Amino acid sequence: MNPVYEKLQKCLESVRAKVDFVPEIGLVLGSGLGDYGEQIRVEATVDYKDIEGFPVSTAPGHKGRFLFGYVNDVPVVCMQGRVHYYEGYDMSDVVLPIRLMKLLGAKVLFLTNAAGGVKTGFHAGDLMLITDQNAAFMPSPLTGPNIDEFGVRFPDMSHIYDLELQQMVRKCAAEMNIHIQEGVYFQLKGPNYETPAEVNMVRTLGGDAVGMSTAVEAIAANHMGMKIVGISCISNMAAGISATPLSEEEVIEAGKSVSKTFTELVTRTIGEIHKSL
Repeated sequence: MNPVYEKLQKCLESVRAKVDFVPEIGLVLGSGLGDYGEQIRVEATVDYKDIEGFPVSTAPGHKGRFLFGYVNDVPVVCMQGRVHYYEGYDMSDVVLPIRLMKLLGAKVLFLTNAAGGVKTGFHAGDLMLITDQNAAFMPSPLTGPNIDEFGVRFPDMSHIYDLELQQMVRKCAAEMNIHIQEGVYFQLKGPNYETPAEVNMVRTLGGDAVGMSTAVEAIAANHMGMKIVGISCISNMAAGISATPLSEEEVIEAGKSVSKTFTELVTRTIGEIHKSL
């Protein structure tokens, strides 16, 4: 058996021994956005450290647990804290939680993150609908022998962020009078913030926001046939644009400042997604 697949099966067995909840949507909460868990009617909580072989998040502001429960009446599994490549994990471990949510029953992956704004006209506190991504500078989570149980060897990436789900976000934002930006998310390795030259590179290559997560998770989810939607919280303007040095505290505070708007938009969008499934 493929060791990546075998490890995932052990994680699945470990979770299933604790909870039999079947989610419809998997939700990943980025830096500063972890308080969304308070909006969930929680049925069960599973700490990452209590799952056999599961990678444990060490990033500031990441609580490191799964919440199983309901957003209104929609069954969800929520990741309060993700695993990043910069923490030293193998890429197969970075995307293991995403694959696990799919095996637990999630059909849709809702990704969120905190990102640096690159596009002119963006401001700290903006929300950006992710319309496409660039992960060319990251190791692919599909490297190595293909796991046929997950998907095909060469998955299509034409619409990694589902067009129908994007339209649902736009519709919900318009109905709620929430201004939402749109753009391409660019993932770099971190953990250092980008230099002004690297930000220039991102802009030249078509990136509108830059961060250290998300894109590889979307690749793994797409490989497994999940529908994906993503929203970035623009926590700061990137180096060379921002007049002040960047810090993790700024990222977390920006997430808190927009948490009410984010919470309302995510909640309403989840309801719309549920109707379409």
